[in-house]
Amino acid sequence: MIINAGALTHYSYALHDAIVDSKIPTVEVHLSNIKAREPWRAQSVIEPACIHTIMGKKLQGYLEAVDYLAEHLNHAD
Repeated sequence: MIINAGALTHYSYALHDAIVDSKIPTVEVHLSNIKAREPWRAQSVIEPACIHTIMGKKLQGYLEAVDYLAEHLNHAD
């Protein structure tokens, strides 16, 4: 799964738990670099539930997420 959780990134432990419970490999994507923004935006509570995070690459981040996920699934055997 590829997810851009928007504002839920910063406080939704329910979303974190749903990602974990789904057992679906998940790549977190953000158009901007959240680590370079306001302190409260720098934290991602869903990041620990994801297999990878891509940020600050605008739309290219989604393409990288597809490639990363495909590579991950090809080596999941």
